[in-house]
Amino acid sequence: MEQVSATAVVDAHGIVTGWSEGARRLTGYPAEEAVGRPVRALLAEEPPPGALTALSGPAVLRHRDGSPVTTALRACPVLGADGRPDGFVVTAGPETPPEHVLAGQAFQQASVAMSVFDTRQHYLRLNEVACQVMGVPEETLLGRPYLDSVEDTAPNRGFLEHLRRVAETGRPARYESFASAPALDREQAWTIEMWPVRDAGGTLTGVALAALDSSDQYWSRRRLALLNEAAAGIGTTLDVVRTAEELVELLVPQFADFAMVDLLEWVLGAEEPPDAAADEIVLRRVAHSSVTRGTPEAAIRVGESDVRPADSAATRAMRVGRAVLSQADQPEFTGWITDRDTRDPAGRPYRRGAHSMITVPLRARGTTLGVAVGLRISQPDAYAADDAVVVEELASRAAVCIDNARRFARERSTALALQHSLLPRGLTGQTAVEVAHRYLPCGSQAGIGGDWFDVIPLSGSRVALVVGDVVGHGIQSSATMGRLRTAVRTLADVDLPPDELLTHLDDLVAHLADEQDGGEVPELGATCLYAVYDPVSRRLTLATAGHPAPVVVAPGGDAAPVTVAPGPPLGVGGLPFEATELRLPEGSVVALFTDGLVEHRDRDVDRATAELCRVLCAPAASLEDLGDGVLKAVLPEEPGDDVALLLARTRALGADRIATWDVPPDPAHVAATRQAAADQLAAWGLEETAFVTELVVSELVTNAIRYGEPPVQLRLIRDQALICEVSDGSSTSPHLRRAHAYDEGGRGLLLVAQLTQRWGSRPTGRGKTIWCEQPLPSG
Repeated sequence: MEQVSATAVVDAHGIVTGWSEGARRLTGYPAEEAVGRPVRALLAEEPPPGALTALSGPAVLRHRDGSPVTTALRACPVLGADGRPDGFVVTAGPETPPEHVLAGQAFQQASVAMSVFDTRQHYLRLNEVACQVMGVPEETLLGRPYLDSVEDTAPNRGFLEHLRRVAETGRPARYESFASAPALDREQAWTIEMWPVRDAGGTLTGVALAALDSSDQYWSRRRLALLNEAAAGIGTTLDVVRTAEELVELLVPQFADFAMVDLLEWVLGAEEPPDAAADEIVLRRVAHSSVTRGTPEAAIRVGESDVRPADSAATRAMRVGRAVLSQADQPEFTGWITDRDTRDPAGRPYRRGAHSMITVPLRARGTTLGVAVGLRISQPDAYAADDAVVVEELASRAAVCIDNARRFARERSTALALQHSLLPRGLTGQTAVEVAHRYLPCGSQAGIGGDWFDVIPLSGSRVALVVGDVVGHGIQSSATMGRLRTAVRTLADVDLPPDELLTHLDDLVAHLADEQDGGEVPELGATCLYAVYDPVSRRLTLATAGHPAPVVVAPGGDAAPVTVAPGPPLGVGGLPFEATELRLPEGSVVALFTDGLVEHRDRDVDRATAELCRVLCAPAASLEDLGDGVLKAVLPEEPGDDVALLLARTRALGADRIATWDVPPDPAHVAATRQAAADQLAAWGLEETAFVTELVVSELVTNAIRYGEPPVQLRLIRDQALICEVSDGSSTSPHLRRAHAYDEGGRGLLLVAQLTQRWGSRPTGRGKTIWCEQPLPSG
C-alpha cells in the first residue's frame, strides 16, 4: 500500500479531535468516522515500549478494510495556558529507513552543536550539544525565532544576519565568533558553518549549521599575537621606565584588568646588583595601568617604594624564578588584597570582583630586576598554566629590554661624566676675547659623542679657539676626545700655526688608529677647527680638518660663514691643511660649532646654517643670552647628535698698551733699548718691574743680536701680565741649558726663566719670537 504523510490532532484524553486528508488516504477512515474515536482504536498493535514516552516511533495502524498499515509516528505536544499539554499533533509517514534513523542519531549525538532553522530563522531542530549550549530543552525552542532565545548583543545579531544571508542567497557561510553562550559563564570562541537545506525539488526550505567550540585555538592565537606584539612594542626606547610602561600597556586589557611593574631600587640607579638577597625586598613602582579610569586598584603611586615581606607572591616569584598563580581563596591573594585595602580603603569596591592574580619575575642575564603583576577582575577566567607560560615569555622579553636600558643609562652616565670631566671649565678668553659656550649631549639611543671645545691662552695676549668632533658615540669616543684635546693643548703650547698644528694632530689620529685591532682609521676619525686670534693685529687665523666653517658677525653687520680652504678629516692622512687669515673689527662675534647644530636627517643643512646666521644677528643682552637663543632657534627638540657651541666676541689692545722698538743689530744699542723700556714702564706706572724687565730686555736683545739675524725688534705689552717679546730673523730656536762653572756664557735664558713667570718661543713668518711674562704689581 502506498504510504503517505498524515496528520491528526489528539486531545489530552486520547480522543481524535482533528483529521487530515492525508490521514484519510493512509487509513481509509474519513474525518467523520475518525474524529471522536479513541486513538487506540486506530492501532492494530500496541506501540513498542518507550514510544509513548518519546512521543515518536514505529506503529502499526488498522486500515478501514482491516489490513495493517506500518508507519512512523511523531507527536508534538500542544501546551495550554498553564504550560501543561492539552493535546498532541501526531504526524504519520512512511517508516524511516534504517540509514535515515542512523543519520538522525548521528545528528543528535554529534559532539558539535548543530541546529536547523526555517527560512524565517525559527528553530526546527537542535541536537543535544546545542541544547546544552543554550541551556534549555529542544521543546522550549522549537518554533521560536532565534532572537527570542538569546540576548540582543552584537555577536548574536551577527549570527542572525548570517542566517538570513544564507536563506536569501542560498550560499553557505563560514565565520568565527567570540561570544558567551546562555548556559556558559564565560566567553567562548566558535567556528560556525552554515549551509542551505533544500527539498527533493531543489527548493530552499531551511538553514542548517554546526558550531565548533574553538576557544583553545582562539586563545592560542591570541597568545601568539600577544608575543608578536611584544616583540615589536616592548623596548622601543632605551628608557627603563618607558619599557616598563610598554609592558603594562601590552598586558591591559588583553591579559589583565590591572597590571603593574615594580623594580628593585638599584635597577633605577647606577649601582650594580647586591651580592646577597634579603628576606624582605624593597621595590619601586615604575608603571601601572587599569581598565578602570584612574587606576583605583593601585594603592602605591608611581615612583613610590614598597617593602614586600618574605611570604608575599612577589618575593616568592623572585626567589623561584617562575610565575606564581594566586586565586581568590589562597593566602597569598588574600594577603595582597588585605594589604592593598589597608593602604587605600577608597579603592576597596574595585577589589570585590578580583579573583585571580599572576606574579612573574623580571629576569635578564641571570639577574632579577623586579616583578610584573597581573590581576583579573571583570575577566571571568582565572589564570592558568598556559597563561603562566605566556606571561613568562613576555616578562623575559621585557626584562632584557629593561636591562639593556639600564646598561645604556649606566654607560651614558659614565660617558657623560667622563665627557664633562674632559671638557674645559671656567673658560676665559683673557683680554683677547669674551667667550660663552654650550654643550648638549645627544638625546638619541646612540649615546654620548666625542664633541669638544676649548679656549687656550697663547703668548702675546693671543688666544686659540678650538672645536672638534670624534666619530662615533660612547665611552670610547669620549676617551678619544680627551686624548685629542690634550694633544691640541700640547701642540698649542709649542705655538704652531693652525695648519701645522692640524698636520701634527692628523698624524696622532693615524697613530691612534694603528693601535686599534685591524688599524681601521675611520673608527677613530675626527674633525677639528683650530683658530688663533691676535688682539694686537686683530687678525684671526684658522684652519679646518673636515669641520664646518665658523660664522663671523661683524659689529652692526651681517653674519656669514667664513670661506676657508677645506681640509680632510683627521686620520685620513696624505692631504695638506691650509690656513685662512682675516682681519676682524673689534666687537666681532665668532661662532664655532660642531655639525650636530646644523645637520640632522630631517633638516636641510643650508637652511639650518641660514637660520643660525639670522639668530646670531639678533640683539642679545649678553653673549650667554645669544648662546641660549641659538640653541633654541636652531636645534630640533631632540638633537640626534652632540652639540658644542663656542661664541667669542673679539677685543683689541689699544696703542697705549703696546710699545715697539726696532733695534739695530749692534750690541752698542742694547743700553739705549734697555733705557727706552725703562722709560715706557715709568709711563705705565710699572716702576716696580723695571729692574727685572731691564735684565730680561738686556739678555734677550743681546742674544738676538749675537745669535740671531736682522731685523731685531722689541715689543712690550701691558695686559693682564707684562709681556716682553724680542723678535729676529733667525728660525733657530734657543735651548735652555745650565752653564758650567768656567763657561763665559749660557746663563741668559736660565736667568730669564728664573726671573719671569713664563717664557717661550714661537715661529713667525720671518723668523722667531722669544717671549716672557711677569706678573703686574698688585693694585
